[in-house]
Amino acid sequence: MIDDEEGTVIKGYHGPGTKFVYKVLHGFDFPAKWFRETIVEPRQQNCEKIYYYHRRYKRVPTIDKCELNDMVCWFEANAQFKRDRQVETEIVRIFKSRLRECRVYHGYADRDERCKEIDAQYHDVLTKWFVKYGDLGPYNNVIGAYMKQKHRLIWERRNEKTMY
Repeated sequence: MIDDEEGTVIKGYHGPGTKFVYKVLHGFDFPAKWFRETIVEPRQQNCEKIYYYHRRYKRVPTIDKCELNDMVCWFEANAQFKRDRQVETEIVRIFKSRLRECRVYHGYADRDERCKEIDAQYHDVLTKWFVKYGDLGPYNNVIGAYMKQKHRLIWERRNEKTMY
């Protein structure tokens, strides 16, 4: 290995080409490192740091806050519903892949015992997803989800003695 700060070679790697390779790599790395440290970073200290992971949309009013004839509000609420559903579906897929990887890693004999926590998390996330988006059908929209939520709340209010 090469000590990055002083440019010296750490013990055990005294090959004849090691210093040459280090100097060549340092020659390529130095201009980019200098440019970043002297020009880019001082200009970014005053600014808010921006991460470019994904686009963030502003939250819009939900469908229950929209007026009856406000079609723009309905469209925005439906678009936000579809984005939220897509994000939560990806979360379910991530948990499913974690469970699958755990089961493959631990093998057939130990997978039930060692992956119990991940399995419980996956089923919890899947249950929450199904409560919100399940049984809506392929052509679902925000109004159908809102009606499903309303019917679920009415059913819970009527059957609270049997639930708890």
